[in-house]
Amino acid sequence: MAATKEKILTNGDKKGKDSTEKTPTGVYIVFVSMLLDLLSFTLILPLFPSLLEYYEQHDKNGLYSYLSSSIRSFQEFMQIPTKFNSVLFGGCLGSMFSFLQFVASPIVGALSDVHGRKPVLLICLVGIASSYLLWAYSRNFGIFVLARFIGGLSKGNISLSMAIITDMTNQKTRGKGMALVGIAFSLGFIVGPMIGAIFSKISDKSAEQWFYYPAIFAMILAVADIIFVVFCLKESLPREKRSKQLFDSLSQATHYINIRSLFTYVQVKGLSRRDLDDLKRISFIYFVYLFIYSGLEFTITFLMYHHFNYTSIDQAKMFLTTGVIMTILQGGVVRRLSPNLSQKSAVFGLYLIIPSFIIIGFAKNSFMLYAGMVLFAISTAFVVTCLTTLISRYGSFDQKGSILGIFRSIGALARAVGPIIASLCFWSFGAKVTYVVGGIMLFYPALTLQSLNLSQKIQY
Repeated sequence: MAATKEKILTNGDKKGKDSTEKTPTGVYIVFVSMLLDLLSFTLILPLFPSLLEYYEQHDKNGLYSYLSSSIRSFQEFMQIPTKFNSVLFGGCLGSMFSFLQFVASPIVGALSDVHGRKPVLLICLVGIASSYLLWAYSRNFGIFVLARFIGGLSKGNISLSMAIITDMTNQKTRGKGMALVGIAFSLGFIVGPMIGAIFSKISDKSAEQWFYYPAIFAMILAVADIIFVVFCLKESLPREKRSKQLFDSLSQATHYINIRSLFTYVQVKGLSRRDLDDLKRISFIYFVYLFIYSGLEFTITFLMYHHFNYTSIDQAKMFLTTGVIMTILQGGVVRRLSPNLSQKSAVFGLYLIIPSFIIIGFAKNSFMLYAGMVLFAISTAFVVTCLTTLISRYGSFDQKGSILGIFRSIGALARAVGPIIASLCFWSFGAKVTYVVGGIMLFYPALTLQSLNLSQKIQY
């Protein structure tokens, strides 16, 4: 009897050990690759206002001058200061970059289904490095726009990295893999702007092409990423598992670009009508939230620069503060939330961001601005993660990849539209109107999500 009991305990211990699976080494390689990419990508954030000011002064007969003259009549009628043109043009660039990423990501994914992840990832990384090299030599605004265009088209590497993690992990280890993606983003958005701010501080803004060295540093990080992937990353999609028909893969990818298909989830078959309705509602809530959110996220650097006279170091301190808050909350609180609390936590975050927008809109000093941005950071830590958790519970196991892919594409579309609309409002009516109206509009996703009775519809 004792021997039998000992055997049962031994088997139980063995089973417990077997059930604790290690995260594959390849996932950490993807993490390092993404971190290098995000450091180079976020480096430009505190430099953006100064960059556009540079082109305003040095591109007298180029694209910047042409665009400025095209809007001059309306600008004079609305009595809009010329210095705010950088906000409008920055918003156009931000939306263009995100829209190109929205289009490129599913196409890159389809190509990788046929030709493998690693070669397609390397093509993306080469494109990103090329965009930084072009930025270093962008003597006029037209070349800078071309550099951002190439960078946007090449940004399919993010979704491709997530696909590689999905290939390498199983249901037990995938959560840890995706958590590393979140950590890479948090570290990138903390350290990258600090690097950019240091370059801005030591650069002579009156010098010709003062941005050469930060651009070259970004390119060095991108080249290091290429070398690291070439020698360290193994192909995660074996030939026998690859799609045989490129046309079929590309055809499937178009569902992620077609707006009507996105919001109706036509690609996902077999869902009950009730679950499909919930998916549509949550996705539209996510779109409205991220559309308004991305507008503030993009224009806040211009607000700090034009209204508060923040230097690049001052802006980097703000990014550092919000980034640390988000990292602590995501790692210490959100990650440990019970699944049953996902809806309530998302509603909490949506309500919290409303006063954040309003406080920032009325901010007269740095204390109010920091107060609004701290609320913004706390809200951010909860909303996207909790909404993604809600979405991930719908559909069977083999449908979750498609559902989450569509959900990410909806978010990319919101980020493609948000910056240009917010920048246009900022340029036309000012920061106060833009942020206060945005805060009021955020009542819609908060109230709508709160009213949904999801608890009886989700299979846990």
